[in-house]
Amino acid sequence: MYKLLLRPLLFCFDPEKVHYFTFSLVRFTSKIPGFSALYRSLYLVDDKRLETEVFGLKFKNPVGLAAGFDKDAKLYKELSNFGFGFIEIGTLTPKGQDGNPKTRLFRLKEDQAIINRMGFNNGGVLEAVERLKSNNGVLIGGNIGKNKLTPNEEATLDYEICFDALYAHVDYFVVNVSSPNTPNLRALQDKEPLTQLLQTLQNKNIAKPKQKPILLKIAPDLTDDQLLDIIDIVNATKIAGVIATNTTISREGLQSENKTEMGGLSGKPLTKRSTEVIRFLSQKSNKSFPIIGVGGIHTAEDALEKLDAGASLVQLYTGFIYEGPALVKAINKKILARK
Repeated sequence: MYKLLLRPLLFCFDPEKVHYFTFSLVRFTSKIPGFSALYRSLYLVDDKRLETEVFGLKFKNPVGLAAGFDKDAKLYKELSNFGFGFIEIGTLTPKGQDGNPKTRLFRLKEDQAIINRMGFNNGGVLEAVERLKSNNGVLIGGNIGKNKLTPNEEATLDYEICFDALYAHVDYFVVNVSSPNTPNLRALQDKEPLTQLLQTLQNKNIAKPKQKPILLKIAPDLTDDQLLDIIDIVNATKIAGVIATNTTISREGLQSENKTEMGGLSGKPLTKRSTEVIRFLSQKSNKSFPIIGVGGIHTAEDALEKLDAGASLVQLYTGFIYEGPALVKAINKKILARK
């Protein structure tokens, strides 16, 4: 029904406005008695065989919602009814910020892709914390970043502020230094500053009564040598794992009219590259740390390819927009079929 009726209608309107409209629609319908149960009956696959334990956490199933969809932790409870095993909120920054000027979100229908240059628009970490205080069992990842106006030399403090604020309210952390939409952010992926940033957060983590897994989200545009550096950094800092991958700045092979827009590209054109990065990291590290696979998952087969390449969990974003919540169910059903 989503692909036949709802998606064609939604795709007639501005993508960012549609995003907020669907948020409101899901929130409204979820308040109607019986609707949350209806969503769960339609999309949730409740089977113990899907339970997956990764970096000390037990996931009800290995399919999560990637960061960027519920930036401010406004809808994580309602979204969990669509069958996700975990929800990643953010990217959150210490101070609220508007992000980049609109228009900043573009559909590439012919390529089944999206280009965004949102720029970490969010209400600030403390607003999200207030919403997370009422969480009653949704497994949450907290994706953290730096404010646009914070110079890279002071970026570590921004990540520390977010870590401290979210520590009691999320199950794992994701350090985002790979978005192409905050000026100079990707420079933090270089070996020296990245090692320093992750070690600082890990030191704070070790000092806590209970450690929370810290993951690093990386770009798909890294070279093999840079990916080898990532393996070294993960092993040296002993963080929990890697999320591969964020959006790409590549525009290779695109057909759509909006292909020249600036920003990060997600969706089907990223399928192959993100899987290549997962496989490279898994093989070259001798599977020494877990990987969450994300990027271009539009079918159950896409998800299985990432799991086979070395991912322990997968996340959806653009595929969820193009294919609808039935994709979550289809992936979990396909995983069960292989059990």
